[in-house]
Amino acid sequence: MRLIWDTKNKSDDESVSSSVQSTDSYGIFGSGCSDTSDCECAEDRKRIEGYKSPFCSLSTSYNGYLGCCGNMDRLERMPLLSASNVASAYKTIGSSDTLGPGEISDKDIIETCKRLEQKDIPARKKQSSLVTIFSVWNTIMGSSLLTMAWGVERAGLPTALLLVAFMSALCLYTAHLLLRVNKHHGSDKCEVPALCRMLLGPWAEAVAHVFSMLVLLGANIVYWLLIANFLYHTVNYVMDLSSPNATHYSSAILCPKHEAMLETLSDPQTATSPYWGLHTTVPFYVAIVVFPLLNFANVTFFTKFNALGTVSVGYLVVFVVSKGAAWGAHAAAAGGAGAHAAALSGMLALSFYIHNIIITIMTNNQKQENNGRDLTIAFLLVTITYTLVGAVFYVCFPLDKSCIEDNILNNFEMHDVMTAVARALLLFQVITVYPLVAFMLRSEAILLLPFRETRCLTVCINAIIVALCILVACLCPNIGTIIRYTGAVSGLVHVFALPSMLQVRSLQLRGKLTFWKATLYFLIVLFGAVNLLMQFFISE
Repeated sequence: MRLIWDTKNKSDDESVSSSVQSTDSYGIFGSGCSDTSDCECAEDRKRIEGYKSPFCSLSTSYNGYLGCCGNMDRLERMPLLSASNVASAYKTIGSSDTLGPGEISDKDIIETCKRLEQKDIPARKKQSSLVTIFSVWNTIMGSSLLTMAWGVERAGLPTALLLVAFMSALCLYTAHLLLRVNKHHGSDKCEVPALCRMLLGPWAEAVAHVFSMLVLLGANIVYWLLIANFLYHTVNYVMDLSSPNATHYSSAILCPKHEAMLETLSDPQTATSPYWGLHTTVPFYVAIVVFPLLNFANVTFFTKFNALGTVSVGYLVVFVVSKGAAWGAHAAAAGGAGAHAAALSGMLALSFYIHNIIITIMTNNQKQENNGRDLTIAFLLVTITYTLVGAVFYVCFPLDKSCIEDNILNNFEMHDVMTAVARALLLFQVITVYPLVAFMLRSEAILLLPFRETRCLTVCINAIIVALCILVACLCPNIGTIIRYTGAVSGLVHVFALPSMLQVRSLQLRGKLTFWKATLYFLIVLFGAVNLLMQFFISE
């Protein structure tokens, strides 16, 4: 494609008028492609790798700005008052001084478009590999850290160590699959639902949204249970300290499953109070504190407390290691043969879950060629953290291993100072995280609802979320059960099925699908289905 501007046969005024005439003149300043055929556009794309011609269509990846067409159109609207200005303008466009103002090659226009786009688009701030690694590590780590020792007890130590390593490797592989599929078919602003729509169809996009809602709902419920638990014990601790009749309490280790021990060590006043019960009234008190926070117009305020997540994880690791060092090893009291190992595998499917936002995190990495390495290091750090907390607590726990709770803080007497600090720290952290998780859940719900987002709709959805959390907190306040079922269901879809199906479709489109590759991805999906099925055969 070459444009010839005959300056010899035209006057300056005619030249100027020709440069500001309608977009149909050359067909490159608008989206109509009046004089530039699709074939020419295709040839341009072939010559320049990775270039999406803005001449034939406005790419959605421009996201709100006109791209090359907008820049060229803006250049056309410049006050070209003389032939010298016209020549100067076109000389700016030309990348070679040998080209006069009247002869411009298609390559020069394309290169100019790219330069103009780069000037208009604010550069996205990239992050180093170290920041990316710790972003992934901090995002994956969550409430599962408190339940890891319970999962180890359910599976038995040898089986648990193998399961943690296997699930970590499998979840890492499927997360990397999403990055590879996005590299071939997506963009920096693409996410899993968009990839599902492009490669699998609208039904897959709807499935991705629905099960993403399920994950977020499970997270909301777990956080509500933790808030209620931490609030209950923290208030009791403060009230006992301020009481003039306060007595000295030992830092005893509890086995809440034994009713005799509970009756001996519990505070009779708090245990019999009709106005202050962990599974009766406290979940409603939590609503008084949390519900107003859900209706903030801007929830970005709560992102300022993200650093608390790292502090909390670090404190829990120190807490477990220090308690384990004080207790010493009690491996002789170790339990079982791992009859309920599926409880741990179901929980780990959620513990390593980051697949819905992994593309966004990794596209911010400064060196994209290091994405595989950085993601592997992050998963390795998560695996070490989970193994350290779960295995150390399990091995060193001095009572019968069946006494380990799905919230390890419940195994400590309320007045243990380190435990009280952990509860107070986690209480503040979870309260600041909950509005963010609820906001994501609400956003997913609004995408699926046939209603326009209004203030009334926002309040109604928040009320439904809170009501569900209160209901579960009163009727089924078992964090481990909720995590393993949520992890198994969402893991089947988001961790195992969708990445495998997207990869199979990508390989098929690129002509690289083989029988053995298809078999591998089928087995991954089958493992997720078996993992979900096994959850129904586990006794609490």
